[in-house]
Amino acid sequence: MQHAVRSRAAIRTAALTPVPRPRTPGVASLMDADALRVLHRAARGLLDDLPELTDRLVSLLRELEPAYRAVLAKDPSATWQEAHRSLRHGVASLLDPRGARDAARRCSWRIGTTRAEQGLPLDALLHAFRLGGSLVWQRLVEETSRTASEDVRLLVHVAADVWNFVDEHCTLVADAYRQTEWQLSRRRENRARLLAAGLLDGTSRIADLPEAAQALDLPEQGRYVVVAVTGVHPARSAAARAAVVPDGTRVHWHTGAEVDYGIVLLGAGDDEPPVPGDAVPGLRIGVGSPVEGLAAVGEARGLADTALRICPADGGTVRLTEHLPAALVVSGPDLGRALADRVLGPLLRLEPADRDVLLDTLTTWLDCDGSAQRAGERLYCHRNTVLNRLRRCEQLTGRSLSRPADLVEITLSLTAHRLLPA
Repeated sequence: MQHAVRSRAAIRTAALTPVPRPRTPGVASLMDADALRVLHRAARGLLDDLPELTDRLVSLLRELEPAYRAVLAKDPSATWQEAHRSLRHGVASLLDPRGARDAARRCSWRIGTTRAEQGLPLDALLHAFRLGGSLVWQRLVEETSRTASEDVRLLVHVAADVWNFVDEHCTLVADAYRQTEWQLSRRRENRARLLAAGLLDGTSRIADLPEAAQALDLPEQGRYVVVAVTGVHPARSAAARAAVVPDGTRVHWHTGAEVDYGIVLLGAGDDEPPVPGDAVPGLRIGVGSPVEGLAAVGEARGLADTALRICPADGGTVRLTEHLPAALVVSGPDLGRALADRVLGPLLRLEPADRDVLLDTLTTWLDCDGSAQRAGERLYCHRNTVLNRLRRCEQLTGRSLSRPADLVEITLSLTAHRLLPA
């Protein structure tokens, strides 16, 4: 007895059999000849009365759409011409769908592009197109009622086509609007980037300052500080920026190849922005000194770069106003290296282990305000050991740590040795 089970091959074959799908209506409606005749007769009447139809649409826009009131007040003629062209192409498409389709689509696309460039809200534009569609349908019914009232019932067969046309052109105008809006946004972003780069490089012309102020949303006059930020992965840059400058601070960020710069507007009475010292682990932040006006942002950027060069390699925040001696050293690197070689040369030429012990001792003693006791505690050695190492530093450098002028030279030399690459 055979089993009443199909083979796997049969199952696979059955699975590949196409499943009938419900038929979807085509774009063109299956209108009969009478409905077409009624539609064409009414549409020709609308074409003959197109100026009055345009006046009615403009009046409705003024009455029902607030965004168009300002447009009509500024240039009523251009708005009337635009509405006239759109209605003419729309009614012509009812008479000759194939022949007038491309021209109608081009007209709607131009309207979407133009209105996006002018800044008219998209909702207002779509409302205008729907008002135009409603007005055309209303006038088709009125025209048919006037000429042959018994044929009004036939318009039911073309209603879907009229509203499909309106929906198609609403979609088209929205696509044109959004594409143009995106292009304008990209151009604005690129222009703002160029203007910010010019400010930071110090190459901006005085004539460009008003445009830069508008593009960056910053006043031309005001006190500014530039913040230089580096040391994080690009994917974390947004989080780093948010951590560096607190909410409520007016700032424009400019992304560089290795360093991001924030042009920060200071509040009244502020000397510098409240940048945290440990915003993000590994983040290096250089805070420059205040300058007056956007014209001086290039100078502020140079000050921020100087602060960044002082910043430790493992991260931290350096405010230039708190490290002016170190800023002097890194601002003249050749002179700084010459000073370090002249003062610390004999010490630097020792064996690495001996050299590092003496440099560490001297640096720690300075950090402890000249206290051998505290320096010894940090270095885990007796204070006398610290004093012996310091006397050896004096012998090698020929400088006395008790003489103020010599102490300044030694301090600056150590700073140069630490900050400036050999």
